[in-house]
Amino acid sequence: MMEFLFLDLDDTILDFHKAEAVALSKTIREFGLEPTREVLDRYHVINKWHWEQLELGALTREEVLVNRFGQLFREFSVEVEPTACARSYEKNLSQGHWFLPGAEEAVKRLHEKYRLFLASNGTATVQHGRLTSANLYPWFEKVFVSQDIGYNKPSTAYFEACFARIPGFDKRKAMMVGDSLTSDIKGGRDAGITTVWVNAEGKTAPEEIRPDYEISALSELEALLERIDG
Repeated sequence: MMEFLFLDLDDTILDFHKAEAVALSKTIREFGLEPTREVLDRYHVINKWHWEQLELGALTREEVLVNRFGQLFREFSVEVEPTACARSYEKNLSQGHWFLPGAEEAVKRLHEKYRLFLASNGTATVQHGRLTSANLYPWFEKVFVSQDIGYNKPSTAYFEACFARIPGFDKRKAMMVGDSLTSDIKGGRDAGITTVWVNAEGKTAPEEIRPDYEISALSELEALLERIDG
């Protein structure tokens, strides 16, 4: 029977895309660049590449957070101090939250039956701000933000550090639930725990990163657990 549930935050519980769009538009406008569709689309490409490099260990977190803005503004010929831009963005991003449909209710119901742990790769100040805004702390036994832990998902070191902080932990009764194949699912698999992919868009997982189970939204997790535990 499952006992320990690790839940990702962004695009699993909270709508990161909406929060990002609001914060990003506000930030880049502050620094003299109009948030047109072209600019925002290019940011997403740059940002995705930088986070992939972090997961591979090729960049540090600080390099990701700063360099993505440096590259964006250079490409559009606007001179900025990228560190100042990154700090402004983090401040803007930490100040709001939007729940995905049914996610808030799902967390509260799961809290009644399981030991819940938040497992996020986000920046500490941003994630703690959003967790506070969303009043999510009461529903989790512990919150594991990678910047606080010192390791990033999907590294096994991240998960082992989390496991070591949980009294009575048993891998056989643990599950990682999240929307990212390369972070949540790969990390959970490599750490030896059950994985559930929140696959809202109905994508097909590559052969090398197959989750144990799939759901389309966190609101479906409780029913899945009931089937698994039988």
